[in-house]
Amino acid sequence: MLKGIFETAKRYQYLLYNLIMRDLRVKYRRSFFGVLWSLLNPILTMLVINAVFSHVFRFSVENFPLYLISGQILFTFFNESTSGALFSVVGASALIKKIYVPKYMFPVEKVMFSFVNLLFSMIALVLFLVIYRVKATLTMLLFPIPILLLLMFCIGFGLILSVFCVFFRDIEHLYRVLTTAWMYLTPVIYPLDAIAGNKFVYFVVQLNPLTHYIMFFRNVVLYGTLPTQAEVLICCGYSVFFLVFGFVFFKLKQDKFILHI
Repeated sequence: MLKGIFETAKRYQYLLYNLIMRDLRVKYRRSFFGVLWSLLNPILTMLVINAVFSHVFRFSVENFPLYLISGQILFTFFNESTSGALFSVVGASALIKKIYVPKYMFPVEKVMFSFVNLLFSMIALVLFLVIYRVKATLTMLLFPIPILLLLMFCIGFGLILSVFCVFFRDIEHLYRVLTTAWMYLTPVIYPLDAIAGNKFVYFVVQLNPLTHYIMFFRNVVLYGTLPTQAEVLICCGYSVFFLVFGFVFFKLKQDKFILHI
């Protein structure tokens, strides 16, 4: 089944490209800085959060701004991509009713659009790596691995959300609350050591897939260390499971979409 999906995606890659370009034009239309906002947003957000947590809530994290922005840009990608995928099928209902288009293209396109923004945001991280004179290491060459694994996870999770949104529109509002809680259960701002005393919260944070993607990314980029075999297996496991389950679940439900959109 997945082979057929990839073949269909290849056949419609031009459509996928045009949908991504359309979203880019719409997002940055009449914007003075345009795509530069993908670079400025993580920097400005990091500066604000860093100002608060460096002086009010002190964490013993070396190069805290780097620690913060590295987690922030990955969580922002997850949040934006899955939130966009959530309403993608319902939002494309007019097009779906008129012509045949593989319906999964719409949530996948939203995730890929956010992925393009993530690549621009990475420039901000590179700038801070230079500013803080982080030593270049061979492990930095592995940075695409956690990013691509997170991309797979987001595609699968986005497909699942888009199905639920077709049948249960209120999930759009509930998901905003969920992502807010999700952010605080992800070590974006705080180190894991800060919650080690609370065994339940620590357990929940360890179950969080984003925890492992962000730790993987920080290990290879900031700390010059390889992730443990367990960390790699956990990241791969979450990615493959959600990607496969997302496509299977979407395919099982897509024939009923026309009755609800």
